[in-house]
Amino acid sequence: MKTTKFGLSTRIAAATLFCCGIITGLYLAGVDDTSFQLQAAEAEKPPLKTEPMSSPTATRERNFYAPNSEALLPDEMRLIACGTGMPTARPKQAATCFLLELGNGDKFLFDIGTGSAERLSALQIPYNYLDKVFLSHLHSDHFGDMDALFVGGALMGRQKPLRVWGPSGDTPERGTAYALDHLYKALTWDLDGRKGITDPRGYVPFEVTEFDYKGINEIVYQENGVTVRSIPAIHSLDGPVSYILEWNDFKFVFGGDTYPNQWFAEYAKDADLVIHECFITVPALVEKFKFTPQGALDVGTQVHTAPEAYGKMMSIVKPRMAVAFHFFNDFDTAPDIESRIRTTYDGPLSLSTDYMVWNITKDTIRTRMTIFDEDVWPPTPTEKPLVPDPSLRIPFSEFIVNGKYDMKDVIQPIYDETNEQYNLKETQGE
Repeated sequence: MKTTKFGLSTRIAAATLFCCGIITGLYLAGVDDTSFQLQAAEAEKPPLKTEPMSSPTATRERNFYAPNSEALLPDEMRLIACGTGMPTARPKQAATCFLLELGNGDKFLFDIGTGSAERLSALQIPYNYLDKVFLSHLHSDHFGDMDALFVGGALMGRQKPLRVWGPSGDTPERGTAYALDHLYKALTWDLDGRKGITDPRGYVPFEVTEFDYKGINEIVYQENGVTVRSIPAIHSLDGPVSYILEWNDFKFVFGGDTYPNQWFAEYAKDADLVIHECFITVPALVEKFKFTPQGALDVGTQVHTAPEAYGKMMSIVKPRMAVAFHFFNDFDTAPDIESRIRTTYDGPLSLSTDYMVWNITKDTIRTRMTIFDEDVWPPTPTEKPLVPDPSLRIPFSEFIVNGKYDMKDVIQPIYDETNEQYNLKETQGE
């Protein structure tokens, strides 16, 4: 490529001709000399001095919820989805569990389905505050993590009994009291093995309040300005219920699993937020779960609530926010579910997934997702733990004791270090 060099005088002449051409063109276009001269003079002025941009130091509004980062106002509710999926828990969605937090400090768990205890741990709430569970029914995907909350919660700082409310059944063996009594018995080996090793206060038997599942808008809980009522639900067998919580002129409804029914239509009306199941579509049950068409119709429309029926029920109760759950919320399932809901309902709607959060005030309902730490550790307990009583330990048999390998020489330095650090006089056992 050939490069041509021009002298200084040549470049000046060219620039002069260029400028003259611009002035002539402007003149011919109707712009007078005076106007041009004024503009040229303005262009020659030095630029105004501006302060350099600085990084903001104040907090800004977030479009996500981070645990332990936002105060709950006295006149506010916060709902967090800890399980929104189907009977088989998966990494993205645990089975049914919703945590409701009130501005007065109260916290309520509605169902504690399989996998949901992991979600609760991500929220970093001291376990002494997670001591009230309301069960809608006794399918494992609605109380399958009760043992995890009970044992794990006590181990991580719940120093009080775990309180559970739930319906009776049409026989005593199908009621909540029977289920929790036998769950506690099933944990015999687990609990016996912790005696004399951990703070015992959280391991006492469940405090169960069983109420008549046939009660219609009957009060089952009333403390600290909060009233919880139950209504019958229709699902699988006699026994399931839905809950209505009222506090500070707010109304929250948790349907659990239920076919659309007259009690829900009457008593859930005009609630601030309503949770009602909306099962996966019949075609998806056939395609994804390999159900027969006959089985998909039965489970998807009779045992559970179809999206079209869900929409019709929401059109009847007219909540400020309708929340649908009990389906796998994926890119290829959610659009069909929503389009079917919209054939019968055109109001505010959330297709829930795990870690979704709703902040509810008198003026607004704000919906976001939770950002959480996967490397979370247990939150600090609200009370100091009790020192274990070694006399309560159940000893090993002679057979097991004789199988121990002697490690006293390497363990003794650990005792020495701990005794020095905490001013103790602990000794190794035999």
